Amino acid sequence: MAKGKYEYWLTPDGLLLLEAWARNGLTDEQIAHNLGVTTSTFYAWKNKYSEISESLKKGKEVVDFEVENALLKRALGYQYDEVTFEGGVETKRVTKEIVPDTTAQIFWLKNRRPDLWRDKQNVELNASLKSETSKLDDLIEQMGVDYD
Repeated sequence: MAKGKYEYWLTPDGLLLLEAWARNGLTDEQIAHNLGVTTSTFYAWKNKYSEISESLKKGKEVVDFEVENALLKRALGYQYDEVTFEGGVETKRVTKEIVPDTTAQIFWLKNRRPDLWRDKQNVELNASLKSETSKLDDLIEQMGVDYD
């Protein structure tokens, strides 16, 4: 493999390796290191060669879906069977329950429904505000005091 040569990374083998690195969670900096180029060169290749960009996107998509599914499963809770074997024979099966995780639920809702669940809410106020001076002037007028 000729490290640092973009031609190799446009071949089916090179693109498959890029996809695998992205799927395994490597950062762009780590992938650039594996390619034997600087990060800026790697970014230039991604911009210039759509095949490289698409392979990376395809690899990251798989992991993103897996993490998304795992987060949802953790947020909702789930059951699983714990199986014990002795001598290759099942001796015990216990169904265990993982309770829903509120942190996972909060994370999910803040990201999927930010209109309802974000920490910072935008509230529209349609009221007129009077300054303290204006209020004082109104009070003096009500009292009938004349300062002129």
